[in-house]
Amino acid sequence: MEETTKKKDRGETKKQNKFIQFFKRHKKKFIMLVLLCIMAYIIYLVVNLFRNPTDTVYIEMGQIQEEETGIGYIVRDETVLKGENYKNGIEQIKTEGEKVAKGESVFRYYSNNEESLVEKIQELDTKIDEAMANQESVVTSDTRVLEEQIDSKISELYGESDLTKIQDNKQTIANNMTKKAQIAGELSPAGSYLQKLIDERSEYENELNSGAEYINASRSGVVSYRVDGYEDVLSTDDFSKYTKDFLNNLNLRTGQIIPTSNESGKIINNYYCYVVSILESEQAKEAEVGDEVGLRLPSGTVVDATIEYKTIENNDNIITFKIEKEVEELISYRKISFNVIWWSASGMRVPNQAVSTEERNGKNISYVTRTRIGYEDKIIVKVLDSNEKYSIVTNYTSEELGELGYTSEEIRSMPSISIYDEILLN
Repeated sequence: MEETTKKKDRGETKKQNKFIQFFKRHKKKFIMLVLLCIMAYIIYLVVNLFRNPTDTVYIEMGQIQEEETGIGYIVRDETVLKGENYKNGIEQIKTEGEKVAKGESVFRYYSNNEESLVEKIQELDTKIDEAMANQESVVTSDTRVLEEQIDSKISELYGESDLTKIQDNKQTIANNMTKKAQIAGELSPAGSYLQKLIDERSEYENELNSGAEYINASRSGVVSYRVDGYEDVLSTDDFSKYTKDFLNNLNLRTGQIIPTSNESGKIINNYYCYVVSILESEQAKEAEVGDEVGLRLPSGTVVDATIEYKTIENNDNIITFKIEKEVEELISYRKISFNVIWWSASGMRVPNQAVSTEERNGKNISYVTRTRIGYEDKIIVKVLDSNEKYSIVTNYTSEELGELGYTSEEIRSMPSISIYDEILLN
């Protein structure tokens, strides 16, 4: 009997030794298997957490709004400026987006032989400088003032990035150089070499100025050189012409920037512009002329807008919005993607999943379930506004609860909701 027991123990020991040896040989594999199991379990927990998120939320202050995405056509009050020499190209006097008063010069067309005249004037300037340096210097108080002004304008050019100021400074320097040369010529003997150069330069300059065509503003507003030919098509004179077929036949690309013209410019009324859009939502159907809404522009900026005109065509609501801010932002576009914010509301925001209803005296009463330290309270709430995801709620007044049929005792014992309360999701 004892021998049998010993043999059995020795057999068990051999099995244990074999297992230990097997484990030692495959130790790394065992460890890897355990780690993989742990990782799989962690992943399962994370995925399960996202599938089944917490069933409670905290009430917080927030905002909800009802938005609709649309495609809008920009309609502006604008006047095109174009001269006779438009084939010569233009030199901008007023830059893109700069405000201008009626009668001010906006741009000019180059003269027919301007390049040749400018080159000759530059050559004469070099010769005049050399002639002035070689003759005996006759310094006057006027000359000193001009030299100081020239030095000052040259210093201002360094580090200047404003194109208009750079052009103004260059023109001032050129004018002062001319005046300085004229003074020197007047003090030189008649018929001298310097005087001949100055006279020749004056002739070229007169020819250059007489050949240039200056275009002045016919009205006040903002200057733009983004002229696309739709200035008279998308005009503000008659909003009833903007039908679905009319807008679609324009074949404009959404978000395309209007290229800069080298033949003409225009003056834009920068106080207001319009956005015409075809919309299909229930809010668009119910909208009326005079309603105030918000427009979210391509940059993300939200501006106030008023419905200026509305027409219905085969269940399509063609609405014209008027905006009076950020008008300059839309100068570069004819067709944009934007959002209409039909309404917005702020207050205590809760998910719609947390709001339930019960019937009382023939009326559906909304409520949420608050949880505190394991206890749950049903709280009657007044829903002010809702969208697809959230509702803005508040507490009823005692008078309102009485009108809903609650007794004085029920009203006194009724809990109220407040920010940071924890509520259950349905």
